Amino acid sequence: MLSSGMINELIKGIFETLYMTVTSTAIAYVFGIPMGIVLYITDKNGICRNRPVNMILGFIVNVLRSVPFLILLVAILPFTRLVVGTTIGSTAAIVPLVVAAAPFVARMVESSLKEVSGGLIEAAQSMGASPMQIIMKVLLPEARPSLLVGFAIAITTILGYSAMAGFVGGGGLGAIAINYGYYRYNNRVMLITVLLLVIIVQILQEVGMRVATRTDNRIKN
Repeated sequence: MLSSGMINELIKGIFETLYMTVTSTAIAYVFGIPMGIVLYITDKNGICRNRPVNMILGFIVNVLRSVPFLILLVAILPFTRLVVGTTIGSTAAIVPLVVAAAPFVARMVESSLKEVSGGLIEAAQSMGASPMQIIMKVLLPEARPSLLVGFAIAITTILGYSAMAGFVGGGGLGAIAINYGYYRYNNRVMLITVLLLVIIVQILQEVGMRVATRTDNRIKN
């Protein structure tokens, strides 16, 4: 049986993990949605074609996505300290989580927007809609189900990143698995933390998919 102290640590770890995951996902979408929209509309088939902007932003996104999270986590420690004043703890882990997740979200958003029928965009253009009106009233509403599916995928991916942040004192269940499970050879703690992470992932994934299904007009019709 686990001690009461260990149980308290696990409960604290769950809340820290959820705090890092939800906060990082929210901030990543604040940056990722505009980036994804710009990538889409400046593409060669976009409504605001701009090859230089598309190439530069696409290059930045691809570079950040190519760096393994653990390497990125360590590489931007000075930036993390500059932003939050420390490199230890769950709040500090949010900085690299956002840096890693925002480009991922941008590509997810771009992919979702590409699923919108070109006929709808052409119809809006023929009626004199501005690019902003097309984005707000056509692209985002029509892509909503796909965006919600992408959100479910993104939040579970970021949850996995948050667990890796435990290697550098990021807190949460990942830190418990490493400090109490791996370093102390406590397989029971390791197993429990993995099980808790799996349960959280399943809950988040299921909720996200259900919301996406209920908002999909194609299914309702």
